Amino acid sequence: MFLSLLNRKEMLKFLDLAIYMVDIDGEATDVEKRVLNKMMAELDQIKDEYSFRLTDTAENTIKFFSDCNPVVKNVVYLNLVYITMQDDLYNTSELLFLEKIQKALKISSEKRRELISVVYAERDLREKTIRILKN
Repeated sequence: MFLSLLNRKEMLKFLDLAIYMVDIDGEATDVEKRVLNKMMAELDQIKDEYSFRLTDTAENTIKFFSDCNPVVKNVVYLNLVYITMQDDLYNTSELLFLEKIQKALKISSEKRRELISVVYAERDLREKTIRILKN
C-alpha cells in the first residue's frame, strides 16, 4: 500500500525488511508469499533488479529508514504491519520485530494505532466484499 511513494533505493530496502518480516518466524507461508508478490507488483519499476537476496543486515536496513522522512517511515511501517496481519499466525517474533522498527523509526504509539486500524479497515472491507459477492 502506497509503496509507489518510495524512491528506488527505499523500495529495494523495503523489500529487504519485508523478507526479514516473513522469514522471522521460519519459512514464509503461502499467504506471505502472495503478499510479497502483490507488493512486488506494486513496485513494478524495480521488479527486474530485485533478486530476493538480502543486501544488508536487518539493523542496517532499519537504520537506513530511521534517517528518512516521516511519510517514508509510515509507509514502510504500514506495509510491514500489513504483512503480519494477512495470515492468522501473528506471533511474538513478528511483534518484537515491529516494536523494534517502531522505536527505531520514532513512530508514536498513536501513529502505530492509526496505521494498524488502516490495515484492519482494509481487511474488513475485503472480507465484507467477499461475503457480498458470494451471496
